[in-house]
Amino acid sequence: MSGLHAVQTGSGRLAGKVAIVTGAASGFGLACTKKFVEEGAKVVAADMNAEGLQKAFSSNSQYDQHVHTLTANVTVQGDWEKMVDAAVSKFGGLDILVNNAGTSYKNKPTLEVTEAEFDKVMSVNVKSIFLSVPAAIPAMKQRGGGSIINIASIGAMRPRPGLVWYNASKAAVANATKGLAAEFGKDQIRVNALCPLLSGTGLFEQFVGVPYNEENMKKFLFNVPLGRLTDPGDVANMCAFLGSDEGKFITGVNLEVDGGRAVGA
Repeated sequence: MSGLHAVQTGSGRLAGKVAIVTGAASGFGLACTKKFVEEGAKVVAADMNAEGLQKAFSSNSQYDQHVHTLTANVTVQGDWEKMVDAAVSKFGGLDILVNNAGTSYKNKPTLEVTEAEFDKVMSVNVKSIFLSVPAAIPAMKQRGGGSIINIASIGAMRPRPGLVWYNASKAAVANATKGLAAEFGKDQIRVNALCPLLSGTGLFEQFVGVPYNEENMKKFLFNVPLGRLTDPGDVANMCAFLGSDEGKFITGVNLEVDGGRAVGA
């Protein structure tokens, strides 16, 4: 099914649903937003990068009635209120939240990580989810339930040297996901997390510590059974499933979208 067809007919697995996707201007967030629209959802696409949002969505009439872009900082409570208010006022409510926005510092010895780098990682990766809960949960209760999808990392399960505090922040996300699922299940609000492997994006060098090229990528892939990096579409497909009624009995799960990295050598 083409994205345009899904938009025109209102069909798809997410027809009638409203989502917020953070970090929507690029990478996983952009892929999720496009996939959600293809599946019939309406999306508040939020990002700090206003120019990136404009480039991604404003030039394509397919998104005119189905995506509302919003410049927002996920570490600011007021911006969370703006995101939820936009979902309710523009599209009628909130059913799905994808907490995708995240950051890291460059892979380096832990003794060289600064306090400012630590604070930023914890604020963007963990505090953002803390702030999202009181903003999104009441709106989801009004709809009789919902689906929160947090983007963690396989580093939460298989940490390695050089990114200790980034991995710790994602482990906090994975743990909070299970606690939130237990607490809000009575409200039919499901909370799950995805734990993807590194993607071949601009963050490759930041995570791995060497530039992205064929040689360096192959060195990184030796312990990935399926032999490639995560494609943004891999994450988008899982988000669409968990946001849809097909995933209505799944909550409290940290789903490894890693090509088998967690079981690799």
